[in-house]
Amino acid sequence: MKYVSMAEPKKVEIKTGNKPKPKKGEALLRIIYGGICGSDMGLYKGHMDAYASYPRIPGHELSAEIVEIEENEYGLKEGTIVTVNPYFNCHECYSCERGFVNCCVHNKTMGLAIDGGFAEYITMPIERIYDGKGLNAKTLVLIEPFCISYHAVKRANVQPGEKVLVVGAGTIGIFALMAAKLKGAEVYISDVVEQKLAFAQKMGADGVIFNDNNENFKEKVDAITDGKGFDVLIEAVGHPMTMMNCIDGAAHMARIVEVGISSRKMDFDFSIVQRKELNIFGSRNALKEDFIELIDIVRSGRIDISPMITNMYDIDQTAQAFEDLDRNIGNNLKTIIKF
Repeated sequence: MKYVSMAEPKKVEIKTGNKPKPKKGEALLRIIYGGICGSDMGLYKGHMDAYASYPRIPGHELSAEIVEIEENEYGLKEGTIVTVNPYFNCHECYSCERGFVNCCVHNKTMGLAIDGGFAEYITMPIERIYDGKGLNAKTLVLIEPFCISYHAVKRANVQPGEKVLVVGAGTIGIFALMAAKLKGAEVYISDVVEQKLAFAQKMGADGVIFNDNNENFKEKVDAITDGKGFDVLIEAVGHPMTMMNCIDGAAHMARIVEVGISSRKMDFDFSIVQRKELNIFGSRNALKEDFIELIDIVRSGRIDISPMITNMYDIDQTAQAFEDLDRNIGNNLKTIIKF
């Protein structure tokens, strides 16, 4: 079989190896599509030192067909089109003891800490495989990134009618916009790339903020909220400046959710957190219930996520896909690899 390997940053190779054999409790999957995530790009650029090592098979946004599986309690059978939960928890730490398996102290996400799914075949524990319930493979490959945003919106406990600002109109930001709209909120989104904001409006944004500088940002927030600030703000970039945008744009008693990943440090007058009595949440990965709920929501037709795919490459073009994203990321949302 073919698989993708990163020996080091910016070195993407297509290699061949033996098809894996499933152990007891595992299934053999034929990968159909894999999505390139921001963390995959971080691996490509060498920015994921805290989470990743080399050499590494990237990829954790996956859709697949079950090729081989033992009898199981989930009703999964050979030929079923599925997606997977790629966050491996230890089952023993304090987080796992309390059921917070998405933020396991020793979490190992596929494609970063352990090898991922950018291969023609992989094996997976059966309990980590979720039936797509008839959704096509192109749609299923989008479920995992949607789950990241959906989980963040749930962390914020978004309510109908609340004003929500998503900072960052990349894949996770657009999905956060869609998830907040599902909750009945009035949702705005900000970014520094006008093309992304135009796409966000097509995907249901109630308004956009072109964040050309901080002074104009505050003026635009005040205009939208009558000077009150937003009820909920979701940081989906992973940058100190955009986190500061969230704090500045927040109403008193607002909820802020940090979902972006960054190794940068932030220096600010933290008394504003006390003064505004802000509620600041982190959001990491997703839970099984998020996957199941979103599969049902998308299957119901309440929302169409297919426009999120903007580019597709064959497995042999994977190096080109990463290079193109690196050079022109502003014009792309979700790039997928066809296996």
